[in-house]
Amino acid sequence: MKRIVSISIGSSKRDHQSTIQINDETYIIERIGTNGSLSKATELIKSLDGKVDAIGMGGIDLYLWGGKKRYVIRDANKLKNAAKITPIVDGSGLKNTLERRVIVYLQQEKIIDFKDKKVLFTSAMDRFGMANSIIECGGDLIVGDLMFGLGINMPLRSLEQLNLLSKFLAPIICQLPFRWLYPTGEKQNKTKKSKLEYYYEKVDIIAGDFHYIKRYMPQTLDNKIIITNTLTKDDLIDLKEGGASLVVTTTPELQGRSFGTNVMEALLVAIINNSGKVANPTLYTKIIDELKLAPRIIPLQKEGPVKNMVNEH
Repeated sequence: MKRIVSISIGSSKRDHQSTIQINDETYIIERIGTNGSLSKATELIKSLDGKVDAIGMGGIDLYLWGGKKRYVIRDANKLKNAAKITPIVDGSGLKNTLERRVIVYLQQEKIIDFKDKKVLFTSAMDRFGMANSIIECGGDLIVGDLMFGLGINMPLRSLEQLNLLSKFLAPIICQLPFRWLYPTGEKQNKTKKSKLEYYYEKVDIIAGDFHYIKRYMPQTLDNKIIITNTLTKDDLIDLKEGGASLVVTTTPELQGRSFGTNVMEALLVAIINNSGKVANPTLYTKIIDELKLAPRIIPLQKEGPVKNMVNEH
């Protein structure tokens, strides 16, 4: 039996545990939230180090990306360094593999046609793979890194603009307390009124990290398509009641909910290491194919413009 644990600085209200069987091996997958406490997360990682098969860092990114350059977030690096024996991952390996493939899959299977669709993308420095794939499929991005991460009402219209800004801003941003950049703890359970609602209304698709999406989400989401991850049953109810027509999570459903990319990457690491190989991102695609990991595709309304675009999965 293998155990994978995600230690998240997010709300403990989103904790969940699943047990799955893969290739005659049992995997226990668990998410533990620390309600915004980095110190508690650090202590939990230290206590699990060497006792579990893989650890995920939830509610925080280790890296931000600007073009091909990677910037390390100081607070996340402290968590990573707390594990000396057990492999620890933040999900970025899947964001550049699985999430790229999901967008291509949605386009090829005619589930979502991204061509000329307006897409509000919460943070491309976080989900660079998904952002690039949407553009390659013809989507028209509003890049929201400044708006969602820094609270600056300044939409960017291209990844080139973002990459240029990142050269100057990313080294500074990565030294800031992470709670300034991203909703942690109880903030993950609250929606905040903001001028950003304007951008939700003007687009066809809202994509990216769900805690960012939820933080500024208006009450009305009529006919919007949501592409995200880490949704609970309550999240799906909120999206349905808001009028969203279709939800896609990039990670599959495991016993009633979709886990974050950090959890799924930790699972892949445990599977690869269990086969006697040393896990690395080049092996992820092979395992994804072997496990036939597919996105979770959920039509929320009986009627709507995407009704005939949804395949059964």
